[in-house]
Amino acid sequence: MTEATLLTLQNQVLWAALGLGLAFGAIAQRTHFCTMGAVADVVNIGDWMRLRMWALAGGVAMLGFNTMVGLGWVKAADTLYAVPSMLWLSQVVGGLMFGFGMVLASGCGSKTLVRIGGGNLKSLVVFGVIGLSAWATLRGITAVLRVNTVDRVQLNLPGGQDLPSLAAGLGGTPGQRALWLGALIGGALMCWALSRREGRRAESLLGGIGVGLLVVGLWWVSGVLGHVAEHPQTLEAAFLATNSQRMESFSFVAPLAYVLDGLVFFSDSSKRLTQGMVLVPGVVLGSAAMALANRSFRWEGFRGVEDTVSHLVGAMLMGVGGITAVGCTIGQGLSGLSTLSLGSFVALAAIIIGAVLALRWQIWRVERSV
Repeated sequence: MTEATLLTLQNQVLWAALGLGLAFGAIAQRTHFCTMGAVADVVNIGDWMRLRMWALAGGVAMLGFNTMVGLGWVKAADTLYAVPSMLWLSQVVGGLMFGFGMVLASGCGSKTLVRIGGGNLKSLVVFGVIGLSAWATLRGITAVLRVNTVDRVQLNLPGGQDLPSLAAGLGGTPGQRALWLGALIGGALMCWALSRREGRRAESLLGGIGVGLLVVGLWWVSGVLGHVAEHPQTLEAAFLATNSQRMESFSFVAPLAYVLDGLVFFSDSSKRLTQGMVLVPGVVLGSAAMALANRSFRWEGFRGVEDTVSHLVGAMLMGVGGITAVGCTIGQGLSGLSTLSLGSFVALAAIIIGAVLALRWQIWRVERSV
């Protein structure tokens, strides 16, 4: 493969990722797709519609990814989520931080970008704080703290931490195990999501099926279109335009940090655009286009000091927690979960617990002030 061919292929990956980001932003804006909102709806008003939408997206993503594994197109081992070393304590601590923070900041990383597209200036500030605190946890002061504390506690597995690898004793090939486990768990999620009328509403179907297919689509872009069996420079297999040098799908914590880094060091010729980086403007622009089309775009700022502090603290918790947990509600919650990674199940559970604790704390504060 020549350098020119490689560059063309890399550009194709970036344009495809941008297109999928635009679609994600538009669908999330149109359907109000939001993990924090789904949990808040259940806790505060007993409304399960958005949680069923989220479960439908998870089921579709599981079915799609593991079908590709069964067909031999991709391997879970090529993702960050299925590595043999499971950082379970990092996922628990980081997940709790992220979950609590996303409630304080009125949404996770993806929702922050969607809200920016809808004219929310508070979310622009949240974006900056998430990016800075995430970068510090990748390379800076909180990275040192992370590496020397929670990251030291690991569960080293003989194979990958994805369920098909853990179920090797059940027989069959890895692809076959991925197919039936993906169908079993993903199908169960989809059945639960569609079991009530609220889960079968047009909005719920669009958000659930649409987002789930986008996650699968980006796995294909990264793992099939962007996969090079032998890179001409390293003579090793490579996944083009990814920060982790592995196959990637949607995630919205580390990419915010990489976008800020790219903006600050724009003149550095060694910096390169990546799939995660182009997703960020893609989601914002897709959300903005939909908000303008349905006339829901409106400018919104902070209500006061308390509102400002809440969003700043929440954004910092999300930046630190998202990197520590190796992902967010989308990164671990949909992309990671689609690989059937045990660590993703742990991280998602911690995120939900953190969100419920924050919601209960907010309710307690309101009741106390009455």
